[in-house]
Amino acid sequence: MINPCALFEEYKYFDFQFPEPQYLGAKHKLVPWIAQHVPSGVRTAIDAFAGSHSVAYYFKQCGFRTVSCDFLSFNHQIGTSLIENRNVRLSDSDVSMLFSESANKDRYRLMEEQFANVFFEEDEARMPDHYRGNVEMLEHPIKRAMALAVMNRCLTRKVTMGHFAHTQALTYAANPERIKRNRSLVRPVKNIFMDILPSYNAAVFDNGEENKSRCENVLDALPTMPKADLIYFDPPYCDSHADYQGFYHVLETHTEYWREKRFVNRTHRYDPQRYSGFDKKADVVASLKRLFELSCDIPHWLMSYNDRSYPGIEQLMTMLSRWRRVSVETKTYQAGRGGKGSVAGSREILFVCSPPTVVSVGGVRQSDQDQ
Repeated sequence: MINPCALFEEYKYFDFQFPEPQYLGAKHKLVPWIAQHVPSGVRTAIDAFAGSHSVAYYFKQCGFRTVSCDFLSFNHQIGTSLIENRNVRLSDSDVSMLFSESANKDRYRLMEEQFANVFFEEDEARMPDHYRGNVEMLEHPIKRAMALAVMNRCLTRKVTMGHFAHTQALTYAANPERIKRNRSLVRPVKNIFMDILPSYNAAVFDNGEENKSRCENVLDALPTMPKADLIYFDPPYCDSHADYQGFYHVLETHTEYWREKRFVNRTHRYDPQRYSGFDKKADVVASLKRLFELSCDIPHWLMSYNDRSYPGIEQLMTMLSRWRRVSVETKTYQAGRGGKGSVAGSREILFVCSPPTVVSVGGVRQSDQDQ
């Protein structure tokens, strides 16, 4: 297969750069490898578990009509900001308003109440509350999405390892050796924001297509997705680093600003969590089967996976082969990137799934899957 984008080194949308994420399982550094297996002739592509949206952004750069989907709201804000967005950016006056003391400060205290002295000092926890109240003052929905996406990225910079599934954030922030490696641990969030915002504003572009970001469980979304030529699957690597709600519950709480949820355990994770269907062994096989069934009318599939995940590679290969011709590409991690699924020596897997070959048997057309 020939990647159409590779034919044009000066392809105009590649002047725009995706803001580098800090996200477990993000495919940002693997996009060039994945891109080698994008087939020719694609006009519409779906990123079904979009996460950081690095693959969806690549599809948009290729000029595809791009649909991204993620069931977590904080990820959906990234998609709205960088996939769906054509030309909306945060201005200096927007930023000034966002960082002013909120007129709704008495209603916006959730971050301070739940995460002060857990992940942030009290003043640092209070600031995202004021900010979150001011987000509602932005009239344009895409501006609100970008304001949330950039702030959520800042909050990950404030925490060692960039996630919220541990209770050592303040201990690490007081450790001079860790501060040397990551100055953001002790920098004000507003300063980090001012550093990051230009990369988000600069990443906004219009590829001439009606792109869309959706916030749904993919099993609910697929029946109403537009007709597509390619779908990319990057499900949670079950039995690896699959609990994205646990890793990023602070960002989801900041985005949704729940007042009715319970907050449990030492990290103050929200409860109950949303149902995924892909992060627990009891559910994942049935969910994958349903995923493939719902995608049967999409000709080309790419699926990222890992050799430390459940179900195993052979079982998943058998499941995929019911629907598509499958080849397997592998890349070995030379150094860990965070999470059990990307430790040094583990292998990233890419299943490249093509339409079954159609042959004629006695004048009746059959696919090689039917024989």
